[in-house]
Amino acid sequence: MAHVARGYDLNLLQAMNVLVEESSVTGAAERLQVSAATMSRTLSRLRETFHDAILVQSGRHMVPTPRALQMQPRVSQILSAINDLYRPRHALDFTGLTPTFRIRAADVVIGPYAEALLRALRADCPDTTLIFTAESNSDDSDFLRQGGIDLYIGATAFLRPEIMRQTLFESRFRGVVRAGHPILLGEITPQALVAYDHIAVSRRGRRRGPIDEVLADQFGLKRNVALLLTSFYAALHGLAQTNLILPMPDILTDAATLDRLGLYGFPLPLDLEPVTIFQAWHPRHDTDQLHQWLRQKVVQIMSSKRPPLFEGPSMSDDAGLAVRI
Repeated sequence: MAHVARGYDLNLLQAMNVLVEESSVTGAAERLQVSAATMSRTLSRLRETFHDAILVQSGRHMVPTPRALQMQPRVSQILSAINDLYRPRHALDFTGLTPTFRIRAADVVIGPYAEALLRALRADCPDTTLIFTAESNSDDSDFLRQGGIDLYIGATAFLRPEIMRQTLFESRFRGVVRAGHPILLGEITPQALVAYDHIAVSRRGRRRGPIDEVLADQFGLKRNVALLLTSFYAALHGLAQTNLILPMPDILTDAATLDRLGLYGFPLPLDLEPVTIFQAWHPRHDTDQLHQWLRQKVVQIMSSKRPPLFEGPSMSDDAGLAVRI
């Protein structure tokens, strides 16, 4: 039986990708620099081709259908692979390059790893600049899609399906208290843990989290969060003058740092799931050599839970080294 080759319209796939990302005919038209009428006709063709509505009305907005969301990651990968075929492949030449990368990350990532990452990048490309931006309540997927940031590094569950991810490491929470805290005088049990007020850290302003769920579900206990902050580093300062308990990721609880601050870290007596830290990027950057180089360096520096140790001059002694935070 003879096979008839089908004619595939790659522009149609591009349009579908943008329509799902924008969730708007008008927004997709502006991004692809075509008229709204043209984009509306394209949506009709997509619906006919895939036998699916692709976008449906939900109140005053449009939202992708489940099938459109299911297809989009594959569509993005196909488009990225096709673009890669047309891109000449050669060894990355850093001569004359002055790359600036914008990375959104939590302070638990910025603190231990920012300087180390910049050093690793500048070993290959001396004119590299890193700009770290703090996490916020806005949609990180939108910033990746619109080019506001090149990478997201963290543990958020609020990323759209098309965003690509790579696991870096897992982190567990430990308790941190002042040296000489009364909880250290006996066995640290869940009951002892809730006998003192706690500090919680949340960029979204949430007082409850996995610790509270485990305490309630497994022990019928409830802790009192007396202080809610948006930064672990802010939480560390002043802790030595209180009896508050601060649960925080173990990548920030190395003994030398805690000793310097007059603090002590201990394992929490709770069965908590580890937090997975990953890097995430938009599919359009997946095969870009410069971005691949950035992501490889991130893996190299952050694949270990503990921040790397570097010998040589401190940051303040290196006149050419600058990290903007």
